[in-house]
Amino acid sequence: MGIQHTSAHRSAQSRKNAENPSSRRSSGGVVHDNVRHTTRFTVVGNHLTQHAALSLVAIGLGAHIQSLPAGSPVDIKSLAERFPEGTTRIAAGLRELEAHGYLRRTRERTENGRVLTRTVSCNQPGRTGGDRDGDDSGTGTGGTAGRPKAPVRRAKTDPRPPAHRPEAPKRRALPAVPQPAYPAPDLLVTALDVLSGLRREDPRLHLSATEAEHLAPGVAAWLERELTPAAVRHVLTFDLPREPLRRPAALLAHRLNVQLPPLPPFRTPKETPAVRHPLQNCETCDRAYRAPHPGTCGACTP
Repeated sequence: MGIQHTSAHRSAQSRKNAENPSSRRSSGGVVHDNVRHTTRFTVVGNHLTQHAALSLVAIGLGAHIQSLPAGSPVDIKSLAERFPEGTTRIAAGLRELEAHGYLRRTRERTENGRVLTRTVSCNQPGRTGGDRDGDDSGTGTGGTAGRPKAPVRRAKTDPRPPAHRPEAPKRRALPAVPQPAYPAPDLLVTALDVLSGLRREDPRLHLSATEAEHLAPGVAAWLERELTPAAVRHVLTFDLPREPLRRPAALLAHRLNVQLPPLPPFRTPKETPAVRHPLQNCETCDRAYRAPHPGTCGACTP
């Protein structure tokens, strides 16, 4: 009778907490106040908006590009005019999206010799439009894409979970390269020619179209510093390591950054010296004067 039950208070406290679970719940966290969209909306996967390896700039760019209609300009200059992040951060974000499969950028040469960049936005990396069962563009414009679809009865499938597929290794983004002060089209074409010829110097320096597009502004920055294409090619291929190159494009980007020469000094244009004519004797007063041809001097000329 004199023994005290010390666990009685704890049990009562546990029952109290069980009856009032809100006492253990944190008061922080987001609360959603959502309204169903019917027009002007875009379906974006959580694999992009909650990506663990992408930066916030890259996630925002990916969502913005997926919301644009086909044919909209998504180059660095157009995006920098639209957003305040600047060309450097936007270029880095696009490279992140490209490295994780949300963008595909290829360079194509037109019939008149111009080089254009074709950009393809992928809302599900690793899949193509042919994998879809129906027309689901993901962008609501008030038509059938924005209306809820009728439920479709599907046949019973095997309840066993699908086999786990190993994820493809993630590609690391290439280091940033110097940017030219005046990226003229002819300068970029010459830079691409320099990069495409590197594999003739060393077969290990084979670059993809995406890697060459990333490195071309860095080579152009060297060319506008009054270096010849042969000199730039020599710097990029000189004293390469003997072991196999795992990421040749990253090695070239490092060299373009570290060994960038300074800009040449500004030179004022030289003035054209005045023309000094030979001496002539005036045919009227026999005075000497300078003129390109014999004749009369200015005093005797009527």
